[in-house]
Amino acid sequence: MANAFTGTAQFANLVQPAYDRLVEFSLRAQPLHREVADKKPAQQAMPGSSVTFELYNDLATATSTLTETVDPDAVAIGNPTTVCVTLAEYCNAVLRTRLLNLFSFSDVDPAIANIVAFNMVDSLDAVVLNTLVAGTNVIRENAGAMVINGGTTAAVAATDVLKSRDILAGTAKLRANKAIPRKGSLYWAAVHPEVAYDLKQEGGTSTASWSAPHAYSAPGSIWASEIGSYGGAFFVETPRAFSALDGPGGTGRVFRTLVAGQQALAEACAEEPHVVIGPVVDKLMRARPIGWYGVLGWTLYRQAALYRIETSSSIHTLA
Repeated sequence: MANAFTGTAQFANLVQPAYDRLVEFSLRAQPLHREVADKKPAQQAMPGSSVTFELYNDLATATSTLTETVDPDAVAIGNPTTVCVTLAEYCNAVLRTRLLNLFSFSDVDPAIANIVAFNMVDSLDAVVLNTLVAGTNVIRENAGAMVINGGTTAAVAATDVLKSRDILAGTAKLRANKAIPRKGSLYWAAVHPEVAYDLKQEGGTSTASWSAPHAYSAPGSIWASEIGSYGGAFFVETPRAFSALDGPGGTGRVFRTLVAGQQALAEACAEEPHVVIGPVVDKLMRARPIGWYGVLGWTLYRQAALYRIETSSSIHTLA
């Protein structure tokens, strides 16, 4: 006589998929570009829709000698240069329904708050980055040659990777422009990991040429994702580094490495960005709003303190 088994097929209603109630967040990169904005209003006269900064101009050097009996002519100091930051509202918001809160097997409110808060810093970091990459000073690798303030982005070929000469030229230009370093004698540099790979692997350059962050920084002054110093700059490695498909034929990806000194970027803020838990105002009180809001703005303050280096990457394979 054959056995009758009582198994998963017979008790199918009792055998169900299981779920882990701990829901993970997406992979995230540390926002960092807003930290470059070290120029902020110090004596703002009043609230306003924009904030204007002014910079005095120095006199030309006086190298001629005096004649004993001749009274020297007075010279006029030039009109101060102005830099204006226009403030704007930035925000995002979501509505969580009552049914989601009642039916979800995971506590969604803390997760939504976390997602909204990250969206705030993520979005503002992108706004700051777009401001930084709009600087006028640029170094490009074009067809195997380094071009300073010339060439085109469209001519950055797949073989035009970041080289030591690009970093050395960038820091040399900043020193020639009298830009003030950001840490000791070092300028700040933000580089994509796939671009940093080429610099570290460049022929004739060993990794011993790099200095570890603890060798030149106190623990409290080490930036997030800081990987070391090289060529007069300390490097922050970040996947947030700007890139676009604007190389040859509009299909090659071109990465932007930024090298900056102090006061490259100015920020004005009327209301610091913050998470907002809105009031429940619908008829049946079923929609819970949560979002973020801020009123602020950025602009390049000293162009002489910022260089952008445009290159490709030898290990970037995805469009």
